[in-house]
Amino acid sequence: MTIHPLLERARQTGNPVIENTTATFLWEGRTAPAFVSDLHDWDENPQPLTKLAPGLWSLSLELPVDAYLEYSFYDPKTKQRVADPLNRHRYWNGIHAYNHYFYMPGAAPTPLARLKPGVPRGALTRHQVEAPLKIVGKKRDIYLYKPPTEKPVPLLVIYDGVDYIRRGKIVNIVDNLIAEKRICPLAMALVQNAREARHVEYACADSTLAFLIDDILPLASEHLNLLKIGRNPGAFGIMGASMGGLMSLFTSMRLPKIFGKALCQAGAYEFWGYEGVVVDLVRHLPVLPVKLWLDCGRMDFLIEANRKMQAMLREKGYEMTYFENNGAHNYATWRDCLWRGLEYLFG
Repeated sequence: MTIHPLLERARQTGNPVIENTTATFLWEGRTAPAFVSDLHDWDENPQPLTKLAPGLWSLSLELPVDAYLEYSFYDPKTKQRVADPLNRHRYWNGIHAYNHYFYMPGAAPTPLARLKPGVPRGALTRHQVEAPLKIVGKKRDIYLYKPPTEKPVPLLVIYDGVDYIRRGKIVNIVDNLIAEKRICPLAMALVQNAREARHVEYACADSTLAFLIDDILPLASEHLNLLKIGRNPGAFGIMGASMGGLMSLFTSMRLPKIFGKALCQAGAYEFWGYEGVVVDLVRHLPVLPVKLWLDCGRMDFLIEANRKMQAMLREKGYEMTYFENNGAHNYATWRDCLWRGLEYLFG
């Protein structure tokens, strides 16, 4: 029996088969599942595969040569994900399932995500704080990163901190950037989110700011050698992605004398059909003394909201940089772009 040449290639190199800027996904079987990805709002808009030959189905996408994309096959009847037997690369989506992923020929994971030989390592310690009334639940895990220096350093607070440790590889990235003198040494406070209640705490919540001021900053000051914020106003940074990106910009707008730097990745400045309150803060407040980094993937469903926000910030006259990449709404995209924002804010 003659094997279709595309299927033969897929069996050798995996799904999808890439030719120039065309990525072709293949499925063997009497029937085929649907295809879901960031390009199609995932389960909200499953894409049918086309019959290519008896027992063989396909779907082709035109993508930028440096794109990164996550996808899955999906059964619309059972509403269940279906594993791709032709792609062994999987990545936890942080919500409820694994996605398959691939890089186009012009893209690759950042080498900074792997600690380079001989690089001095910072120390990561786990702590737990109690903050009734300010957070969902009574206790919250906080990870503190002490850089390999004894000098006073600025602090970077990170929303969704555990995800940035595990999936964003931020500790390795910061270790490498410090060793290469691409950023100044900095400390980090990486905050675990509220899991199911994450949207509640990150939707421009003043109670979360109280948690920062009353609990996180004192904990960090106790265990880390930080710059005195009274003598160095705005020296600290705040960062996050998606709802965490929204909350980072909100934090900087509300507390500019402390968090004078904000790194916002794919910020959810608009959600559920309306603008977040941070849009009104940018629109109506006088320009604040903050330095901002915004980035977003061109295949991200939040790309238009990010373009609108950066245009508004520029029109107002903020010191900022906005960067687009050919990724989507996932931690691999944010991980691979993270060094750019860190260099801009702490270089």
